[in-house]
Amino acid sequence: MDFGRLITAMVTPFNQDLQIDWKQLERLVEYLIVEQKSEALIVSGTTGESGTLTDDEKESLFRETVRLAAGRCKVIAGAGSNDTAHSVEMTKKAKKVGADGILLVAPYYVRPTQEGIYSHFKAVAEASDLPVMLYNIPGRTGVNVELNTVLRLMELPNLVATKEAHEDLNHITQLLLAAKPGFKVYCGEDALTLPYLSIGAHGVVSVASHVIGARMKDMIDAYLAGDTAGAAELHRKLYPVFKGMFFCPHRVASPAPVKCALQLHGYAVGGVRLPLVPCTEEEARYIRDLFPELAAV
Repeated sequence: MDFGRLITAMVTPFNQDLQIDWKQLERLVEYLIVEQKSEALIVSGTTGESGTLTDDEKESLFRETVRLAAGRCKVIAGAGSNDTAHSVEMTKKAKKVGADGILLVAPYYVRPTQEGIYSHFKAVAEASDLPVMLYNIPGRTGVNVELNTVLRLMELPNLVATKEAHEDLNHITQLLLAAKPGFKVYCGEDALTLPYLSIGAHGVVSVASHVIGARMKDMIDAYLAGDTAGAAELHRKLYPVFKGMFFCPHRVASPAPVKCALQLHGYAVGGVRLPLVPCTEEEARYIRDLFPELAAV
């Protein structure tokens, strides 16, 4: 299974009552596929505020996004949690509604051993035949999925990719050297997309692609075509937006900044559920300034 080069970790649009806005979901999916060139969408990941969604909401999001995508891009269901049995249940729901794969985050907060991490991923992956993308984000989960653990998991036939959200390029290089044929490594940090590509990563799971996806695709395509100077120039131009979706001008918890950016671009995706809070007026002005085309709006 190839999920493509540019994957968007999609926000969950809410209405004024912070309930899922299904009409805005339809607009958002269309926009991400047609205008921002997303080749896959992750539904109910961290950027989708998975921690605040009920199981029924998640299942409905999986089903509706599959319907709206209509085969034009892959739909990856965020099925992971720090509860193995619950992750198995959500994986089965994703399979039932036609998702193309699942994203499994490392078990967070509880800080399991590597054996516990391995057993967790193995149990969930074996619950269905859906292609699995691991998600290693030690800065949020408190645990690192170590190289040997990933290599053990590669024995599972449906483990096809990993999303790595950290700056350890030594780890990525070793992983790429030892990976089984066809296994894909994705960058999980927008600002590191080009450095990851330069050592052999396949693509990116992005937040900024909500608003600069088409230009990110141009950067990826330029690099793959051998135009490294052009790719580097695009990286430098896009870098302020990469960072601005997480620091605007202070560190602001995602997805508040990207939801603000989408609002400024005409997509009313609503606010965020507590404990997250929306961007302040100062932060919104900072985000607007990242996009020269909005200067006259």
